[in-house]
Amino acid sequence: MAIQRAAVIGGGSFGTVVANILADNHVDSTQWLRNEDIANSINQLHTNEQYLPGIALNPALKATTDIADAIAGADVIFVSVPSKSVRQVLGSLAGLVTPNQALVSTTKGIEPEQFLLMSQVISEMFPNNPVGVLSGPNLAKEIARKELAATVIASENSDLRRDTQEALSCDYFRVYASNDVFGVELGGALKNIYAIVSGFVAALGMGENTKSMIITRSLAEMSRFAEAMGANPLTFLGLAGVGDLVVTCMSPLSRNYRVGYAIGSGKNLEQAIDELGEVAEGVNTLRYVRAKAAEWGIYMPLVMGAYECLFNGANPAVVAQGLMTGEAASDVEFALPKHEI
Repeated sequence: MAIQRAAVIGGGSFGTVVANILADNHVDSTQWLRNEDIANSINQLHTNEQYLPGIALNPALKATTDIADAIAGADVIFVSVPSKSVRQVLGSLAGLVTPNQALVSTTKGIEPEQFLLMSQVISEMFPNNPVGVLSGPNLAKEIARKELAATVIASENSDLRRDTQEALSCDYFRVYASNDVFGVELGGALKNIYAIVSGFVAALGMGENTKSMIITRSLAEMSRFAEAMGANPLTFLGLAGVGDLVVTCMSPLSRNYRVGYAIGSGKNLEQAIDELGEVAEGVNTLRYVRAKAAEWGIYMPLVMGAYECLFNGANPAVVAQGLMTGEAASDVEFALPKHEI
């Protein structure tokens, strides 16, 4: 059945973009957020100036600070809050979500205690509901300006994949489908780490060859880690992998890139975060992935180097230089048998 009513949980830039596209596509769209002033602005002025300044929103888009009211009757609930808040926010939905409501995460992050992806958190809390993940090269401010972009809906539920494609696709935003939930979700979480590294490289004035090397070796690390978690490494050749990695590593609009740039310019982590003024998921993701890579024995020199720069004050120049040494490796992951490397 097509999506006729949708709720978006979260008042940030991407949540607002998703809610607005749904409204543009004639889906009854309600956005929940904590900030009453922003909710009033969306309802009365049709703007979210804090996160999408200068963007006119569809007058049909509704906003509320009442989460029960937001999800009532929704066919799909899009979860668009920072990863550290997902479990707490979803906890407030206990007893309110009905079995026929699907939940789709747009959050790119990892819950550290058990190293859970957001889809796993949602499935743990709502085991009887269809679950999906939306991820891709999606800089919210560009999509808000209706610049051409695409994303991936991943779910094991084919109806949810099809319905989400229909609800969000428009002349400037295309939605592709995948059944590799972990792969698509890991792409969205892991690439934030490498955007920080790319920010280092840009701030240090390194050349285009260095930038290219960093991105391609980042992709190798991502797919290596994802395979260890049971994802399909081929997923990383698509929008949710290399597509999201490239845009996040190349764009000054990326929050994680900006954190890396600030640190590469001589600031410490606290100063970089204060300057940004928003959550940069890659900072926490880096901490969690570094611990898991060490535990599992996965070779991830960029992760290890970035961690030293952020948390131990190492020189960012050593991260790229570290790729010049280390264990032998094939160019393309999984292409050469290990005994031939």
